[in-house]
Amino acid sequence: MSTLLRTAIALALLPAAPAFAATDAATDPNQALVRLDRVNVFGSRAEVEKTAGSAHYIDQATLERFNFRDVNRVLRQVPGVYVVEEEGFGLRPNIGIRGSGTDRNNRITVMEDGVLIAPAPYAAPSAYYFPTMARMHAVEIKKGAAAVQAGPRTTGGALNLISTPVPSETAGELDLAMGSNGSFLGHGWVGTASDNFSGLIEGTRQQTDGFKQLDGGGDTGYELNDFVAKLRWNSSPDAAHYQQVDLKLGRNTQDSDETYLGLTEDDFAATPFRRYAGSALDNITTRHKLYELRHLIELTDHVDLTTVAYRTEFERNWFKLNDVQGVSISSILADPTTYASQYAWISGQDSPANALRLRNNNRSYYAQGIQSVLGIGFATGAASHDLEIGLRVHEDQEDRYQNDDRFQMLGGELVLTTDGAPGTQDNRVGDAEALSLYVQDTIEWGNWIFTPGLRYEQIDLTRTNYSTATGLRDVVLSRVESDVDALIPGFGATYLVNEDLAVFASVHRGFNPPGPGSNADPEESVNTEFGLRYGRDALSAELVGFVNDYSNLVGTCTASTGGNCSIGDQFDGGEARVQGIEASVGYDFGANGPVGIPVALAYTWTDAEFRSSFNSSFEEWETVQSGDALPYLPEQLLHASIGLQGERWRVNLAGNHIGEMRTQAGQGSVPADQRIESVTLFDLALGFQVTERLELYGRVENLSDEVYVTARRPAGLRPGLPRTTVLGLRYKF
Repeated sequence: MSTLLRTAIALALLPAAPAFAATDAATDPNQALVRLDRVNVFGSRAEVEKTAGSAHYIDQATLERFNFRDVNRVLRQVPGVYVVEEEGFGLRPNIGIRGSGTDRNNRITVMEDGVLIAPAPYAAPSAYYFPTMARMHAVEIKKGAAAVQAGPRTTGGALNLISTPVPSETAGELDLAMGSNGSFLGHGWVGTASDNFSGLIEGTRQQTDGFKQLDGGGDTGYELNDFVAKLRWNSSPDAAHYQQVDLKLGRNTQDSDETYLGLTEDDFAATPFRRYAGSALDNITTRHKLYELRHLIELTDHVDLTTVAYRTEFERNWFKLNDVQGVSISSILADPTTYASQYAWISGQDSPANALRLRNNNRSYYAQGIQSVLGIGFATGAASHDLEIGLRVHEDQEDRYQNDDRFQMLGGELVLTTDGAPGTQDNRVGDAEALSLYVQDTIEWGNWIFTPGLRYEQIDLTRTNYSTATGLRDVVLSRVESDVDALIPGFGATYLVNEDLAVFASVHRGFNPPGPGSNADPEESVNTEFGLRYGRDALSAELVGFVNDYSNLVGTCTASTGGNCSIGDQFDGGEARVQGIEASVGYDFGANGPVGIPVALAYTWTDAEFRSSFNSSFEEWETVQSGDALPYLPEQLLHASIGLQGERWRVNLAGNHIGEMRTQAGQGSVPADQRIESVTLFDLALGFQVTERLELYGRVENLSDEVYVTARRPAGLRPGLPRTTVLGLRYKF
């Protein structure tokens, strides 16, 4: 354990100051959960209404309307959030907020229950783990100045997934569903509570044979198992000094027959769901463990302290085709004529020995730390204050220990010809230690709400490169150490014009730290927004304009972006500007009648361009001229939904339009081989309440069975999910 972490634990054990309840527990039956939600971004929809900035809270009822198990489909209803599909199931989402970038969520802060959830949030934020959507109770999205509260990545915003809460009485749920391509979902939880103890156990099983057709046959799907246990002790709710302790344990495993190998233009046009024989052995296995202990203490009506100690461990090995006779798979699929032999071999024709190189992308991670939030409520004259002081001491690590195996294609099958020794391809460790502090005050004064905040990040980074000659760790080739200090201010203001209309604005510093061993400067920007929020009866609406002005935009080389560079290297992109408009409106035309008719619209317009010229080996940028548009950022996004809701039944239809995207920086007309065509997708959901406890439901994703390209990265064209039907039942008790 590092000195930094030991110091943090000692600080956390000091006597606590008097306490203040974060929100009104009477508004939520899960009283204890509400009293702990200061470590979350909001904790309730009511908190969103007070936010000085654009914010969204997707509650349980909204999630159950479509029963999506793919986080991409959940987030498409939120303006200003961009997603790029990868394998069609949402297992490895690529999420960006306000043009922050959409590669492995590495430019936003992702949390579960208010705790950083990436395998190595500082050392390797693009690692491939994302919480299982099926067990989420709510989703919080924060854009604007309050993003400084979460950190460390404040450019785009924060995404917080809220897991199933511990119930306040004996309760449970069982959800079983089957669908296309042998898909199955089993999700269930049961919990109970007494005066001082309560708990919950939860399990999820997901599997499918996949929708792609592998040359020669074979599965292209996945199996996922996810288990969570929660145990809670609390003193009497009316105790003089209320206390609560929560223990959360989790384990997630996945076995996915997934590949980075896409298709050429001609092959996609002919058979869009084909997979080449060269990807027959591609497979990723993962194991994730979570340990979390949190404590809340209240001593008066005006001060509270919540402390969370956490540790996650993640192991993964993605065994996949890397290159053919030294030619990258992205180059082969981009130009199958020049690389006709290599293309023929990955298509199943006999090859020379050792022609195909498959890589064991074997990596392990851990992250651990402790964070505390002290809340103080007080008044100064006519103004009331809700002051938060937060501390996080954190360390994480990425350990790469990789090797290459060589294969020959014979009779349409891959045959091992050379077995590489572990650690002989990549043998390095990246470490990060971070100390974070933030102060944020929510000041309510008459019709005004002010939210000044300041965050401090102190980060120590180390990258140790070991010799790959033998794969052992007895020879250190180099050790690169660096440190980063950053002050991240933010300020938001809301004016309540009346009880229905609010005007808000915010400005804050966007910050993204570099990775271990990076020569790039930290990513920095000045982000501003101005908006209106309206809500009355069944009508709600929001209109926001934003500008993110980068003084230095940073790109990171990952295998998922194409990989024709040294994985992990970072590149300074200089000045850039992302600006746009976000609009959303919701209304229930049947709010006072026997049949509800909820309608919702969410629209995003984005203009994003580089404002400096440079060259880089980052595949999505390469040679950039000032004025070039940023890649993988559609100008237009539109979500629309309409529903019919009776006493015991519901029907909902949602449509999503994703505008045209570039895959490489550029301007003017988009070359055909650098373009992702626009697409409009529809999803249909139905439900019937058989009894008070039992519901039957159905869902059709991609109702019109559109064949579309989701990305041209990392190698070739990748198809989106075809029409998929799911039928299920949900029983609650």
